[in-house]
Amino acid sequence: MTLLQAIDVHKRFFGAVALEGVHFELEAGEVHALLGANGAGKSTLIKIISGYHAPDSGEILINGNSMRTNSPAASHAAGIATIHQEHNLVPHMSVIDNVMLGRWPGRFGVVSVEESRRKAKEAVSRVVPGLDLNLLGHQLTPAEGQLIEIARALSEDARVLIMDEPTTSLSPREVERLFKVMRELKKQGIGIIFVSHWLEEIFEICDRVTVFRDGRYVGREFIKDIDENQLVRMMVNTDVPEVPPVERKPGKEILAVRNLNKTGVLENISFSLREGEILTLAGLVGAGRTELVRCIFGADKYDSGEVLIEGKTIRRNSPSTAVKAGIGFIPEDRKGQGLVGLLTVRENFTLSLLDLVAPGGLIRKDREILISKEQSEAMKVKAASFESNIMSLSGGNQQKVIIGRWLARKPKLLILDEPTKGVDVGAKAEIHRLIGQLAESGVAVLLVTSEMPEVLLLSDRVLVMREGRITSQLNRSELSPERVIRYATTEEVITQ
Repeated sequence: MTLLQAIDVHKRFFGAVALEGVHFELEAGEVHALLGANGAGKSTLIKIISGYHAPDSGEILINGNSMRTNSPAASHAAGIATIHQEHNLVPHMSVIDNVMLGRWPGRFGVVSVEESRRKAKEAVSRVVPGLDLNLLGHQLTPAEGQLIEIARALSEDARVLIMDEPTTSLSPREVERLFKVMRELKKQGIGIIFVSHWLEEIFEICDRVTVFRDGRYVGREFIKDIDENQLVRMMVNTDVPEVPPVERKPGKEILAVRNLNKTGVLENISFSLREGEILTLAGLVGAGRTELVRCIFGADKYDSGEVLIEGKTIRRNSPSTAVKAGIGFIPEDRKGQGLVGLLTVRENFTLSLLDLVAPGGLIRKDREILISKEQSEAMKVKAASFESNIMSLSGGNQQKVIIGRWLARKPKLLILDEPTKGVDVGAKAEIHRLIGQLAESGVAVLLVTSEMPEVLLLSDRVLVMREGRITSQLNRSELSPERVIRYATTEEVITQ
């Protein structure tokens, strides 16, 4: 019996394609994996099924009936429940109240404590029998919290469970426990949409898999009829061009990271980066790439290990020390962390240059204008005036301002976290050209990108990360989309 169907679903956000004609179906009593790399469209489809977004066109069918309205309430009423990777329980309510939340039984406004306990116990016993029902939400482990959310869904007669990366924060033993519950739910005829980046989990628990790539439907297969290599090939873009030859010859070591650890986030990270080299951190969302570069720059704390620039250890948790040592950092969140929206183009150009433009503590506007003009010409920034508000610029030009700001400091090491995220094709090409020129001029470049073409086009070396660890190092001659995806999605670890 088919519980759910997504038919020819299209969705755009501000003109950008998120989904284009995708298809998906879920049978009763199956676990169906929804798989794809970053930006494939998985989350968008889940939000449409859950009622948080309305499709531009296409249709969602539940038990063969069209969902006429798109809202969380309509989805909920249709028997759909979403279990997120971080549980959403009320911290200071008991297990009983979290299961019965908003549906407490009673009469005339008086809650029946006895009936609430009976119904909660019945639901909880299906997924985690023996759990103390008086425990509060904040006293539960992440795994117990997820199981209570499943119990809540079952108490509401949900027939479709969407499990969005539910194992991210679980230990292997807790994952095994969750999978046991999922197998029991299958026997009861419940359909489960399972989203995970880890291929070994998909092969262990799923019956079928549907693959998306770049917002488009690629294909659907039974797990028994496919292997990891075939699945990886479905996930990657087979149209990625051949990697052009690069003549760069890296020089002396600029950056060394030794045994860097951050509990629950980064595990024993060690690598080096040389002058004139582009080293890319590849991996999927949650792999720890952004957390790593923020630790290197001093924006986030780490527990142990050290970061060295030209052989000298720099003080941890001190961005000012990192800047003095010659590190520049372009963050992933351009608007939230890279720009001050109330300031002008000129002021944003010189945010990290106050020591140069404000001798004695007084800002010299003439120096700001000079630096802004030099960097604007070098970066080909298009702005009506240096006195224009920074938010009046396009996303690509905003990013160029941030990059230009750091280039004015002549850094030894430039860290770029998703530098082309949200920029147009022309700006992306300009940023690619600039990154190559920086490396050729001797700057050490540490790049974080989720776009496979960028990984292949720009990198001299690639470190693939998964779950806070480096799983492989690939030289340029070894690079391929299949290898990057494999090391990002499986337990296989290569040490070099």
